[in-house]
Amino acid sequence: MKSVKLLCLTSAVALFAGITAANAADDTVGVGAGDILVHARAVAVMPQEYGHDGVTNGSVNLGNDYIPELDASYFLTDHLAVEAIAGTSRDKVTLHGAANLDLGSVWLLPPTVTLQYHPLAHNKFDPYVGAGLNYTFFYGSSNCDTRGVTGTSCQVDYKNGVGYALQAGVNYEVAQNWFLNLDVKYIDLHTTADVQSGNLHDTARVAIDPILLGVGVGYRF
Repeated sequence: MKSVKLLCLTSAVALFAGITAANAADDTVGVGAGDILVHARAVAVMPQEYGHDGVTNGSVNLGNDYIPELDASYFLTDHLAVEAIAGTSRDKVTLHGAANLDLGSVWLLPPTVTLQYHPLAHNKFDPYVGAGLNYTFFYGSSNCDTRGVTGTSCQVDYKNGVGYALQAGVNYEVAQNWFLNLDVKYIDLHTTADVQSGNLHDTARVAIDPILLGVGVGYRF
């Protein structure tokens, strides 16, 4: 009887040790509390712009851009992470109206912070959703060309803007600490463009609202 009890106890200890070891091994899979995950992505920036100027009632159009992006996520818990995103893009701007006006180009720097929810902790397949805030700086705007309409060149100034950001994506672990990543963001972004050409002063309020589609790799620290 004692031998049976000893065998049961030994088996229970062995089973518990096996479960503990399995759980410890699982902690090395995927991402979880305390991890830092850094991504490098190639991103397509696709403005969903709408807006009109106050003089010609023409519509404003911004072109797509393709940029590199870096971000870093810190996992507060197994399921919650904070991500900071940095990247800059250059957009060509056109005013479509009675005549198409080339408004030059402008650089956008939209630092964004999101709080992410990761439903699957320590799993090779790691989907997530997130929401946060964005503040966009406009800089490096080039002179626009209205000589065909006003006979002079012009200058455009853009006001910085703040808005919310929504995010969804997935990480997939392909090797220890290395991940493939697919990420989609929507940024609520509005600005005012002031156009000055000789004696002509025009203002256009524009909702840019870009969608950012990114693919890349991640490394866990």
